[in-house]
Amino acid sequence: MHQVEIATTRQSLLDAPEMTLNMGPQHPSTHGVLRVILKLDGETVIDLDCDVGYLHRGMEKIAENRMYTMIAPYWDRLDYIAAVSNGLVWVETVEQMMGLDVPKRAHYIRTILTELNRIASHLLWLGTHAMDIGAVTILLWAFREREEILKIFERQFGARLTCHAWRVGGMPNDAYDGFVEDCQRFVDNFPKRLDEYETVLSENRIWLSRTVGIGIISGEDAIAIGLSGPALRGSGVAWDIRKSRPYAAYADMDFEVPLGENGDTYDRYLVRMEEMRQSRRIIKQAIEN
Repeated sequence: MHQVEIATTRQSLLDAPEMTLNMGPQHPSTHGVLRVILKLDGETVIDLDCDVGYLHRGMEKIAENRMYTMIAPYWDRLDYIAAVSNGLVWVETVEQMMGLDVPKRAHYIRTILTELNRIASHLLWLGTHAMDIGAVTILLWAFREREEILKIFERQFGARLTCHAWRVGGMPNDAYDGFVEDCQRFVDNFPKRLDEYETVLSENRIWLSRTVGIGIISGEDAIAIGLSGPALRGSGVAWDIRKSRPYAAYADMDFEVPLGENGDTYDRYLVRMEEMRQSRRIIKQAIEN
């Protein structure tokens, strides 16, 4: 009887064994927060395991021997795309612990600048997201509008990216001369720019094929894995801390919380686009008041 030998191992490229490669966590590339264990067959990735949770700055350890005011500039850099927003988290926390009464004008200026930072952050997301999917024009357009926000930051804080914007109890200085006019000019011009983005993307068949039904996350799963912000709201969960636990001047603002219906990449795109419109609405109210 003829014996047939059954192969039990996978044929590898050039008869070389599979290789396990450690990628990250390091900066750049994985931004210091992600380690990926790759299994390679030559140049082909045949399996991977993601190990999340790394943070290369060691902020908590540094904070152990610093005063509350001294550690504030470190917090700005935890999110270098939204330093203004991230720095506010720290000073508001300290103010609440100490029971400090912050002047209402400071609250309003904080709200304006934080919402400008939200728009700037979303624009960077939009431009890079579109570029990754193949729409290079949107990157150039989004950075055009983001530049106008960074100019305001530069005049107000003396920095464009890692802005140290706040002080415990208020602000380091008042709004600069021309601040209101610069902000008003931006909110007046921004709606037509948003319309341009959506004209190019929202009904584009390539965009739709690469976002609709992709990366679906249910509301239950979003809560279970700890999603927050637009990603959580894109899954239909109506949680926005500006509404649930208002800070700065958000209690005085009238705005909507956009929600997704399907929890896919397209919904998360729509949520962020509408959030930028709501941010403009908040800024406009804060300027008028």
